[in-house]
Amino acid sequence: MATPESTELLSLAVESVRRAATLVGEMRAAAVTSIETKSTPTDPVTEADRAAERLVVEGLAAARPGDLVLGEEGGFRPVGEKADPDAVRWLLDPIDGTVNFVYGIPAYGVSLAAEVDGTVVAGVVRNVVTGEEWTAVRGGGAWRDGKRLSGSGVTDLGRALIGTGFGYAAERRRRQAEVLVRLLPRIRDIRRIGSAALDLCAVAEGRLDAFYEQGLNAWDSAAGGLVAEEAGLLVTGLRGEPAGPGMTLVAPPSIHGELHDLLAG
Repeated sequence: MATPESTELLSLAVESVRRAATLVGEMRAAAVTSIETKSTPTDPVTEADRAAERLVVEGLAAARPGDLVLGEEGGFRPVGEKADPDAVRWLLDPIDGTVNFVYGIPAYGVSLAAEVDGTVVAGVVRNVVTGEEWTAVRGGGAWRDGKRLSGSGVTDLGRALIGTGFGYAAERRRRQAEVLVRLLPRIRDIRRIGSAALDLCAVAEGRLDAFYEQGLNAWDSAAGGLVAEEAGLLVTGLRGEPAGPGMTLVAPPSIHGELHDLLAG
């Protein structure tokens, strides 16, 4: 069962994400400016990323000044002057799908999760363009617009539509292409939407049957991963490892094992 604390944290997360999504939408409508790069020349960061992160951190600091935040643009830091010993850690991606944002492709979102003692207990992902919003608290299920989510009912990997993403470094892309060559003949098809957070929520809703990606950071997958898990999906890494930068694999139990073995091979 969801705890009162996790429900309160979700409420704060939802409020913060909605404010940030409104700001991101307004900035996209006005203009895309100050485009720079992060890890590689093909990995952009915009002023909207930074502005949205500042807005969320300011809101968290006002409500819970002793907490910590791990944000994609600002790193790991207290939201206020200093952190409490029992601080909640917030995992924030101010714009997941920045390339889509820059190009005007309507698949980018704000993602925020609350982690207590190393466990994500609440999370929300909001598509800035469509206004769709996915939420979950640990033990309380996954939801969108009042509808409880339960993932895909697919039982045959050959009929599964699989989502994935690609890294920005050329060598990682090469390795990911090799995996695709092995995987494509065994599944229905591949979708590359460009936002891991939205992908994870799509699997929770059954819009995708499964998802995998190498190289995801905690802020990419914390909220969407909880949504997927609470929808009844398996969220793992490979070879007994937890989901993380090495691999994040999300699938119904009925096809998880077979998909895992293809990816691990």
